[in-house]
Amino acid sequence: METGMTIAYRIGDSLYINLTNRCPCACTFCLRANGDGIGGSGTLWLEHEPSADEVMAAIGRFDVASMDEIVFCGYGEPTERLDTLLETARRLRPARTRLNTNGLSDLINGRPTAHLLAGLIDTVSVSLNTDDPAEYLAMCRPRFGEAAYPAMKEFARQCAAAGIDTVMSVVGEPVTGPEKQERCRKIAESLSARLRVRKFEK
Repeated sequence: METGMTIAYRIGDSLYINLTNRCPCACTFCLRANGDGIGGSGTLWLEHEPSADEVMAAIGRFDVASMDEIVFCGYGEPTERLDTLLETARRLRPARTRLNTNGLSDLINGRPTAHLLAGLIDTVSVSLNTDDPAEYLAMCRPRFGEAAYPAMKEFARQCAAAGIDTVMSVVGEPVTGPEKQERCRKIAESLSARLRVRKFEK
């Protein structure tokens, strides 16, 4: 049962699911460093990681039919809880679903995972963040080191190949300027994905 923590929260016409606080990155621009939540969601720091049953119970407090989509996105990387993510997404069908991810699922889980999302996740949004592998290391500080950047791009490529609508994102100015955004756009398109520029949140 959800007590003193936020498993599901609404922003606009989307319902967000917070599965974990674990993340293999420590991004320099991460919201986690600046507060406990976003958009009036309440605290996103979890007392424990919820089961699929707990997630569904939390979702049940909302009018899901009125939502545009259900998004796996909280204060951690959702693919750290891949089995729970897949089970929850399966139980939510046919609702429209999106996964916001750093794209390191294959490294986190030690196996290819993009194909597991097909038919369960409608859109995958992968954080590209930069066109420069060295800058990615400095900006995102992944525990996997230099293996992270190519693995993230390959995950996006595999998602697109599996027929999933695949988006790669960067944070807009002042983090990423127009020229870098254009280079990132070309990378995304080379992986059969499209680029989205996220608003910088303080």
